[in-house]
Amino acid sequence: MASNIETRLSPLAAELRSGRLGLETYLDQLKAQFAAKEEQVLAFLPEKDRFGRLRREAAELAERYPEPESRPPLYGVPIGVKDIYHADGFPTTAGSRIPPDLLTGPEAKSVTQLKLAGALIMGKTVTTEFAYFAPGPTRNPYNANHTPGGSSSGSAAAVGAGMCPLALGTQTVGSIVRPASYCSVVGFKPSYARISAKGVIPLAVSVDHMGFFTQDAGGAALAAAVLIENWQAEAFAGASTGDRPVLGVPEGPYLQKASPEGLSHFRATQQKLVEAGFKVRPVTAMPDFEEIYTRHNALVAAEAAITHREWFKDFSGLYHAKTIDLIERGQQVSAAQLEAARAGREKLREELAALMAEHGIDLWLSPAAPGTAPVTLESTGDPVMNLPWTHAGVPSINLPSGFGENKLPLGLQVTAGWHDDEKLLAWAGQLVEVL
Repeated sequence: MASNIETRLSPLAAELRSGRLGLETYLDQLKAQFAAKEEQVLAFLPEKDRFGRLRREAAELAERYPEPESRPPLYGVPIGVKDIYHADGFPTTAGSRIPPDLLTGPEAKSVTQLKLAGALIMGKTVTTEFAYFAPGPTRNPYNANHTPGGSSSGSAAAVGAGMCPLALGTQTVGSIVRPASYCSVVGFKPSYARISAKGVIPLAVSVDHMGFFTQDAGGAALAAAVLIENWQAEAFAGASTGDRPVLGVPEGPYLQKASPEGLSHFRATQQKLVEAGFKVRPVTAMPDFEEIYTRHNALVAAEAAITHREWFKDFSGLYHAKTIDLIERGQQVSAAQLEAARAGREKLREELAALMAEHGIDLWLSPAAPGTAPVTLESTGDPVMNLPWTHAGVPSINLPSGFGENKLPLGLQVTAGWHDDEKLLAWAGQLVEVL
């Protein structure tokens, strides 16, 4: 990485707002960073004269906000936009070969919110085809022979490589938290629907979560305050200054899905938190994990088939084999099975809430991925560790927690109760001090 560039969102935003770091100077640094990294990582969709455009937009922004005290919270911050979000002036391809003019739509509400907060669009980031499993060209910034994870591949890798301090992603199974773990960044998936899905091409509307990546927990809180519907600043402040959270570990069949190395690292991280004074309680949870797993995958397939009904009818020959398999499986899910799968989301949410209340738990801890990023560019890795929390719609965050024997990153997945997003982000700030 270029040694003189700040890659953490929170300090960078403060420097840009105050004027201690000039926008032109920062864009010069960013251009050097991009030139040093993008050719190997391939996180962004190609764009002619990217930095010429950014300089013009930065000049307009500086003219609009000449006085530092009037500047919005993300003044001059460059953002990556996953290529299933619509953004004015940028085509949307969704990682697909389908004609882009069929995929157009009004700008995503979240993109508009970020622009109103002063952000500049660095560019569209690579996604797997329609945010499922067919990978794009992006490489892991720690080792180009390994996947960066998916489906938010480009967004995670762009932040991991320091090419932008904030990038939008989505998660339908594990598409934020898993690539965040693989790329050693903070990846935040809020409670279902707390960040608007308007203007985003869906995969499975009942479990699609909008979220984002940063390099720092403080930056995640800053971005969340802009993006989350009805952000509760008082709840965030109260958790930041209140007692430490009580941590729960969901023992049982779910946790056994981690690899031996992943589970060993998780236990060591768990012990590190105990030694730092956190209360960590083992709790038997999700004994029916296989049923949860089957239910969630049926739900994703069925709703993907509904989303793609017309496009698939006309352009099935342009779809990747992995996406074809998903849609064809979804076509076999009955209306009754789909309704039961949707109902299962609330059932799991209630079961987890009851366990948290019974055992006095504020947060769940689990591995963010089974292990480190696999040695492959044909697969994006297994999202199994993220699946139940996505199914329940509860907020989760990846916090980088170390490295495996292969020198690739590992992460800790931290999950809160329904709509406790503000508390999760505040408590994440306490946990990273130990991790």
